[in-house]
Amino acid sequence: MARNHLLSQHFLRNPRLALILIGHSNLKKRDTVVEIGAGSGVITSALSKRVSKVIAVEPDVATAKKLRANLLRREISNVEVVEQDFMDFELPEGPYKVFSNPPFHLSSAIVHKLIEAENPPEAFYLILQKQFALKLLNTERHYTSQLGLKLIQEYQTKIRLPLKPTDFTPPPAVPTVLFEAKRIKV
Repeated sequence: MARNHLLSQHFLRNPRLALILIGHSNLKKRDTVVEIGAGSGVITSALSKRVSKVIAVEPDVATAKKLRANLLRREISNVEVVEQDFMDFELPEGPYKVFSNPPFHLSSAIVHKLIEAENPPEAFYLILQKQFALKLLNTERHYTSQLGLKLIQEYQTKIRLPLKPTDFTPPPAVPTVLFEAKRIKV
């Protein structure tokens, strides 16, 4: 992976913050949740306490091994670890949601994949650069991108919560938010 891509990864520092962020979502105990780029499991562990099943997608073999060890040590059994690049990952066939802190350089590609999927998620929550998230909103105050216009045809979008640079390691140099997209019921 190129060094500039490594700089777009900002990991949550605190498991309690992961629980707080999940509390700002509509995730329910019966849900299956896909986590993109699970890392060593800060969000994964928090998700496992709140939902029925977590599918933790992690492309790095060494990190996936560490994630499995962390889950085993904490006796967490409702997580399936998938060692695969998310862009090659086959999304679930049944109902599912997404909760993730993806690398910033993949944000646009991830949103495209989710909304263009044969079976798109019921909702997704992504930690994004604020500037990118604003372009996905249906608002008169900010420019809505073409991706945002496509997204808002099937999803209600909003910024759930601003985050602080100190919430991450390394701290991002740009404002960051928890973004929500909930599928509009037809």
